[in-house]
Amino acid sequence: MVSAPASAGSARPIADEGVSRAPRSDEIRGVNALPSIPGLETQLGGVFYLHGEDHFRKDQSVRALVDAHLDPATSDFNYDPVRGGETDAETLASLIATPPMMAEWRVVVVREVEGLASSKHARDLLVDVAAGPPPGLALILSCTVPSGSKAKFYRELARLARSVEFRAITEADVPGWIMNRAREAHDVEFEIDAARALGTAIGTNLGVLAQELEKLVDFVGDRRTVTLEDVRAAGTRLPSQDRWRWFDLVGERRFEDARRAVPVLIGQGESGVGLVIGLTTHFLRIGIALEKGAGGLESVLPYHQKFLAKRVAGQARRWSIGEVDAALSGLLDVDRLLKASPHTDEHFLESWLLGLRVRAEAA
Repeated sequence: MVSAPASAGSARPIADEGVSRAPRSDEIRGVNALPSIPGLETQLGGVFYLHGEDHFRKDQSVRALVDAHLDPATSDFNYDPVRGGETDAETLASLIATPPMMAEWRVVVVREVEGLASSKHARDLLVDVAAGPPPGLALILSCTVPSGSKAKFYRELARLARSVEFRAITEADVPGWIMNRAREAHDVEFEIDAARALGTAIGTNLGVLAQELEKLVDFVGDRRTVTLEDVRAAGTRLPSQDRWRWFDLVGERRFEDARRAVPVLIGQGESGVGLVIGLTTHFLRIGIALEKGAGGLESVLPYHQKFLAKRVAGQARRWSIGEVDAALSGLLDVDRLLKASPHTDEHFLESWLLGLRVRAEAA
């Protein structure tokens, strides 16, 4: 088993021994798109534990960490990628214990760490190395913890290593992710409606979305802006109505347009309960914007949804607090009816929208 220094988990200063040191500016550029890995801005090297269900971002981070540490001129001697299900503790211990050759860092990548969880020797090895990495080592562990597992092994890695969890992205986060990815990876602006339409068409598979983004960037060429028309012209099969634009129709008080779109949404596979949940979230945000303004709303929105603040705040100016409360109360009734009545989802959603329209016209 690899022996480890006693300073478990602590930040190690720059030293002649080749232990963790401050990264150069060119190395920082290789990792500046990564999530907040503890201490990465000031210290390279050590053990990195990347876990979660978002395989795309996890793999992108593995590659960025490898690029930040590995000298291409000596990569044949200092880079070893393995998979947990295809190696054993003895082989892994040998790879970890081997010092760098003619370079500052030796990089060992272990994908599918969960494949080693059944071996006590392997578990002990990785936990010990995470507690005190050998000088000159960058050990990158990529793991998908089995659903429902409460194994101490995973908790210890998360505690001792420089750990980041990559949670699966939600549907609501997809448009914002597309816009951020286009800006950061391609220096291209992606219009909100275009991002929403693409997200609705593709879903939450970030690998596929990244490929579609590259196609669209090539399609627009030097214009550096992707519009809804570009997404259509590039051949992406778009739905007739996307759920986010439908929420905006309601927020803009275009109740008749929203009512006519209900059968289209249901026909595309949306459920009444899912639309009610989305509407409830939308009206809660309108309420926050009414009380605290666009800045207050932006401060509570998830990272990939902050772009919504100005749009929702604009819609909020069309509503009063009393109207928002009434709309939310009506949605609660619709939710109960959807779960208890034999009528169609369309019936209850259209009835709720008609009620909003009648009250607006009476006012």
